[in-house]
This record gives sequence, C-alpha cells and structure tokens, in this order.
Amino acid sequence: MKPFFYIAAAVMIAAALTLLLLPLLRHGRRSGRPRSVFVLMLGIALVVPVGAVLLYRQVGTPAALDGVQAVTDVKNALDELRAHLAAQPNDVQGWMLLAQADMEMQQPEEARDAYGQVLKQSPDNTTALVGWAQADSTAHEDHHISDRARDLLERAVKLEPDNQRGLWLLGISDFQQARFAEAAATWRKLQPMLQPGTNVAQAVAEQIALADARAGSAPAAASSTAVATSNTDQGPALHVQVTLSPKLGLKLTKGDTLFVYARAVDGPPMPLAVTRLDADQLKQVPAKVTLTDAMSMVPSMKLSSVPRVVVGARISHSGNAVAQAGDLEGDSGVIDVDSKTPIHILVDKVHN
Repeated sequence: MKPFFYIAAAVMIAAALTLLLLPLLRHGRRSGRPRSVFVLMLGIALVVPVGAVLLYRQVGTPAALDGVQAVTDVKNALDELRAHLAAQPNDVQGWMLLAQADMEMQQPEEARDAYGQVLKQSPDNTTALVGWAQADSTAHEDHHISDRARDLLERAVKLEPDNQRGLWLLGISDFQQARFAEAAATWRKLQPMLQPGTNVAQAVAEQIALADARAGSAPAAASSTAVATSNTDQGPALHVQVTLSPKLGLKLTKGDTLFVYARAVDGPPMPLAVTRLDADQLKQVPAKVTLTDAMSMVPSMKLSSVPRVVVGARISHSGNAVAQAGDLEGDSGVIDVDSKTPIHILVDKVHN
C-alpha cells in the first residue's frame, strides 16, 4: 500500500506542476530566457521537497545520497542563473528568482544582493523592498532591523498598505527600538488581515499584548515587591540593581535611556528579557528592576529557554536599543536563570 501511495502522490504532484508551469515555461522560452531559470524553478518546486522527503525517510542509509544529488542539481542551476544574470543584468525577473532561491537556500547575504539588483531597476517593487529588509535582518546574528531596512519597509507599506510581511517586520523594528506603543499599533493594522484562530494570528495577538504591557509599564513599578512576587510563579525572576560608576557620572546627560537586559551565554545577542528605564534616576539612587519571561522580545526566546544568562545594563545617549559608540555599560557575568540572589551591576565602561 505504501509504495502505491507514494507513486500516486508523485504522479499527482507531477501533473499539477505540469499544468501550472508549462505555460510559464513556453512563455519564457519564447522570451529567450535560459534553461537554467526553468531548471531552478522546477528544482525548487519539485526536486528539493521530494529529495528532502527521501532524505528524511532514508537517513542512515546509502539511498539518502539521492537527496543530496537533488540539492546539488539546484545549486548547479543557481550557478547557471548567476552566469546568465552576469551577462544580462537587466533581467529583473531573474534577479527576483535568484533572491527568493537564495533565501530558501539560507543564503541571506546573497539574497540581499539580488534584491538590491531588483531595486536598482524597479525601486517601487514592494516584494523586493520587503525582501531586502528581511534578508538583511536574517544576515545579522541578532536579526536586528537596520535603519536602511526600516526605510525600505516604510516605503513598501506606504506603497502597499496591506503588505502583511512589511507590517510584521515594521512592528519588530519598533519593538527592537523599545517603541512598544508604535509596535502594537503597527501590528493592529496587520491583525484584521489574518485568518482568526491560525498560529500566525495567535502569535501576532501575543506580540501585541506584550507590546501593550511594555508600553504601559511604569519604570519604577518593576522594582516593587508586589511585581516581583507576582512574577515568581511565572518562571524566572532576576532581581537586578544597577549603579553608575562615579567616574562616568559626568557622561550621563538628560534624556539618556537605561536598558537592563539578559542574554544567553551561548547564542545570539538578542536579549531574552529587556526593559527600558530613565537613566536620569541613576544620579540619585540605584535603579532596580526584575527581569522575567514577560519581557522577552519574541515568544520563542525568553529567560526560561536557557539555563544561564549574562545580565547587563547599558545607558544609551540616542535611545536606540542597539549599542552605539559612547554608550555606557556594565554586566554581571554569567548568572543561573533560577537565581534568587540580587544581581548588582556597575556601569563602568564606555562602549567603543
């Protein structure tokens, strides 16, 4: 029964792809496009998924090499497409296909370059605008959305207000910059476009709730005993006290922002928990805060997901959540996430 099922499934997939792709292939060949473009399309649409299934089913056996050959064929097709684009750099559709294929092959830097080629010739292409921003973010270890990427996202959403991926990434950019109210507002524009009850809709709702909570939280409230107690039963609760070194006191200016965060010891630099405070209070008394899972930037990366963290504090002159030269900082070293001992941090260094 199983062999018959797999054969039937393969036949149906082949038939469906034939109906969908043959008109496109005929049109492309009449337009003079190289065979490599269509090999790549077929490889991504059929060979890679089928090869992956075979590889999964045959792991640990010599037969698994068949799946490796499928991937090799796609890489060869990518090389042919790149050669074609080197000879015909004005082929916008070819660059777009290369960019999307590079993202599927987990090559974000190459995808970003390909999307950049599309934007040179078609600056209002919203797919390329959002694609460049996503590829650029993916290329960063901490998935930070750069100023350039944000500019492109804002442009894409202005041109196409219902661009779901653009709205999602714009909200992430707001959240990364600790602009929580703006993040929630952006994601609320996205919400009506999503099918209720789906995992995506649920994830967006959770992020909106988290952004609302962060936007409405008073800085001093995090140090209260009541808040600390209420978080005890909800996972880790790291009690942090931050003090500014006297030798750096003159470098503190009005309007500076204090970020207190925890990040994984081994892993990306994106914080597992972070909060934003007014740094001006450090002139008089130490700042106190309790870091919990509720302060995560994304649901899949939070304090309870790792056994140990590095807790740090940074004073930003620009208010930007990403460290910049001249920021003041300090850290605690490695801390167990289930530690109940107060963590003392001395801000005594200048970020280079």
